[in-house]
Amino acid sequence: MPIHDWTRVSAGTFHDFHLAWIAELRRALNGGLLPPGYYALAEQVADQVIPDVLALEEVDSGEDGRLVIRHATGDRIVALIEIISPGNKQSRAELNSFVDKAVGALKTGYHLLLMDLFPPGRSDPDGIHGAVWQQLGGTYNPPPGKPLTLAAYAAATIVNCYVEPTSVGTELIPMPLFLDPEHYIYVPLEPTYLGAYEGVPGRWKRVIEGTA
Repeated sequence: MPIHDWTRVSAGTFHDFHLAWIAELRRALNGGLLPPGYYALAEQVADQVIPDVLALEEVDSGEDGRLVIRHATGDRIVALIEIISPGNKQSRAELNSFVDKAVGALKTGYHLLLMDLFPPGRSDPDGIHGAVWQQLGGTYNPPPGKPLTLAAYAAATIVNCYVEPTSVGTELIPMPLFLDPEHYIYVPLEPTYLGAYEGVPGRWKRVIEGTA
């Protein structure tokens, strides 16, 4: 199913879809996509970062002195998934807060998969990825006709990023989620997006699809 134009609806309507997509992603990751020893949890706090989905690695409880940042269970955070909401870019202050947390997570060693299905605005003229990448010392300009962005970051001494510019009406491609700087799995964005969209009320589907 092609990406919809989520600017047609309120932030609250997208938030409802956002929660459903998180659940679908978590189901897919825990359903066999993640290798043994890894699992995903939704909306946990990670050192002041509040991601949509966490990927964690099981550790022996006897090794607790070796980890700097912990989940409440004592397991090690390795990656975060973020679905951008309108609130993340509604003002420069909100944008800066998100970017600071994203860059802080990468510098802590958390890998990051970011999906931004909203076009750049006054607060983020180059999109959320452009703002994150600028703070990391780079530059990014969305190509013409592709204002939306999928970005997979591999945290290392030098952060690497794999960017997929996209647009409304385009199907979502699988994106890598790094578990360490050299190993990743592909996250099935299209089927999980479709599964979440099935639950959107018909009243709002007609608005989103421009048939109301």
